[in-house]
Amino acid sequence: MESSPIRNRLFLVSAAVLFSTGGAMFKLITLNAWQVAGFRSAIAALVLLVALPEARRGWSWRIVPVAFAYAATLVTFVVANKLTTSANAIFLQSTAPLYLLLLGPLLLREPIRRADVFYMLCVLGGIGMFFIDAEAAVATAPDPKRGNAIALASGVVYALMLAGLRWLARDARGPSGLAASVLGNIFAFACTMPMALPVASVTRGDLIALVYLGVVQIGLAYILLTRGLRHVPAVEATTVLMLEPALNPVWSWWLHGERPGPLSLAGGVLILLASIVNTWCRSSTRVGSRLQAESTT
Repeated sequence: MESSPIRNRLFLVSAAVLFSTGGAMFKLITLNAWQVAGFRSAIAALVLLVALPEARRGWSWRIVPVAFAYAATLVTFVVANKLTTSANAIFLQSTAPLYLLLLGPLLLREPIRRADVFYMLCVLGGIGMFFIDAEAAVATAPDPKRGNAIALASGVVYALMLAGLRWLARDARGPSGLAASVLGNIFAFACTMPMALPVASVTRGDLIALVYLGVVQIGLAYILLTRGLRHVPAVEATTVLMLEPALNPVWSWWLHGERPGPLSLAGGVLILLASIVNTWCRSSTRVGSRLQAESTT
């Protein structure tokens, strides 16, 4: 079947929208963070293994460290959402490209460009705004200070996961990044169970929300993501997926009346805008270098 440009972009938009609902859904569930993270990942791993044949291929020892980084990303993000606002959790996790730039020379042999320094300063400024803004504890964000710190750590492990996926992708016939994601969900489930069990009580609403998170928010969203990424340029896809951090606070405001502090909101906007600009600038530089190389051959 011929690929449809509009359909592929709608796949990415839909994936971003589904991913963005996670923060608000975490707060609807009465279970603790370990239980939410573990059971969501167990359901998601089953869905991905059943629905995506490529998830059952490309398993090797090389996916193990990447899977651990992904598991840490999944768990810390849920814990952060349970402690601070959804906006703070997603915006601080979105600082991952900063750490990816810092890790690039060490892990991927990708140098830091002079233009990247401005981006790094913008992100550091945005991070600072979150910790200057002393937000009061509320029902949906009982410990903002600790939640912000865990969300910041989530950005670090997310960067490690992205670096690992890029490392796997360099070998076209090597291990599958999707297999690493499935194993990461399995690791997340296994690692959280000592803290998650026993489950004292669970409501029907909890079960519905957990099934939604595992089947739709991760499973279906990941299926749409993999379909769309096959035919949409990486830079455009990255920009479309910025809908996730943009919409995440909207769902929490709509469902829970949750409002991030003004400085935190400004810091989040600064981080997102800086990330979009840096992504496009890096893409333009790569295209320009490639065209120059072609013209001299």
